[in-house]
Amino acid sequence: MKKLSSIIVVAILSTAFVACGPSKEEIAATEQKIADSLAAIEATRIADSTAAADAAVAAAAAEAARVADSTRIADSIAAASKGGKKGK
Repeated sequence: MKKLSSIIVVAILSTAFVACGPSKEEIAATEQKIADSLAAIEATRIADSTAAADAAVAAAAAEAARVADSTRIADSIAAASKGGKKGK
């Protein structure tokens, strides 16, 4: 009798456990949410790397402009020095 009652209790608990689980629609919705989250993360990663590349290009352009300005100023000073010596 104890074995029969144990089998019945296990059957009832197993049925209750399975019945309380998520449905196929809930599982599909959860998987879709995960896929959407991963897609959003990937899009953000790409946007961040693009922004970093754009910032690097802007920094390189600013450095090139700074070097060009320094060279232009140095050439102006050199030209003024040469012109000043000729006039004296």
